[in-house]
Amino acid sequence: MEYRVLGKTGLNISRMGFGGIPIQRIDAEGTKVLMHKLVEAGVNYIDTARGYTVSEQYLGYALEGIRDKFILATKSMARTREAMAKDIDISLSNLKTDYIDLYQVHNPTAEQLEAVCAPGGALEALLEAKEAGKIGHIGVTIHHVEVFRMALELPWVETIMFPYNIVETQGEDLIAKCTEKNIGFIDMKPLAGGAIEDATLAMRYVCANPNVSVVIPGMADIAELEQNLAAVNDTAPLSAGEKEKMEAIRKSLGTQFCRRCNYCAPCTVGIPISAVFLFQGYLERYGLQGWAKDRYAALNVKASACIECGACEPRCPYNLPIRQMLKKAAEGFGE
Repeated sequence: MEYRVLGKTGLNISRMGFGGIPIQRIDAEGTKVLMHKLVEAGVNYIDTARGYTVSEQYLGYALEGIRDKFILATKSMARTREAMAKDIDISLSNLKTDYIDLYQVHNPTAEQLEAVCAPGGALEALLEAKEAGKIGHIGVTIHHVEVFRMALELPWVETIMFPYNIVETQGEDLIAKCTEKNIGFIDMKPLAGGAIEDATLAMRYVCANPNVSVVIPGMADIAELEQNLAAVNDTAPLSAGEKEKMEAIRKSLGTQFCRRCNYCAPCTVGIPISAVFLFQGYLERYGLQGWAKDRYAALNVKASACIECGACEPRCPYNLPIRQMLKKAAEGFGE
């Protein structure tokens, strides 16, 4: 296993980490088996979140006796000081640990990121927890390019997590800037939420980029772990044949695949278009139907509210048939 320094955190992490979303599909005992396999393989980075239902609890159980083998990261949707302080303590309890190596602000919008930094915002609680030794480092996870640009300019940001894969390359220039600023870059969605079926090819593509500090595929069984390990440990240059396959994947997904750049916004009736497609991906590809439906149900405006005005489509740099895609999403979610 290759190891990298995670930017200004100074943490020495494995090239591949463990994404904690899919363990919601298994159980605590299955998670424990996976964690011990990670130790054997030299994987020392684990990512989870307060929002991943039982993920923190399963990991807390599974890491008993081997906590010191891992760099542990989690995240919270809290935007205020009070809510973030509460979430940090819940995470510590769930994970059965007295410290968390990296605590991240989870997927803020531009306005929410400003609120996090404002007086009474979540950053105050994060800095207090860091001073108290509850957390070691602070990062942010992002789905939109404009928020990525904002985060790069914030002095407290030590790591940034963002989607990057064969078909989602919109953040590539910003990922390079992470290296320039010594900010650790954590790659999520290396398989584009499961849209890319060739996991080996997907992982090799991501790891060919030297600006990626760590890639965190979601894994729920040993077979997935072994396949991803083999791909990451294969450091041979990408072949011409592999590059041809990548281009075929781009052509296959490119016309119907939302990259969550958010250029289509704002919707005239308030539909959060990229969020709808994000949850649809979890519904169709991750096998997390209940989780996806709960989050979709929480949206103030659903896909079915589309009036087919078409204002969004000219703004999309990928020429997606957004109205048609929203209709399909509404059918999938039943509203």
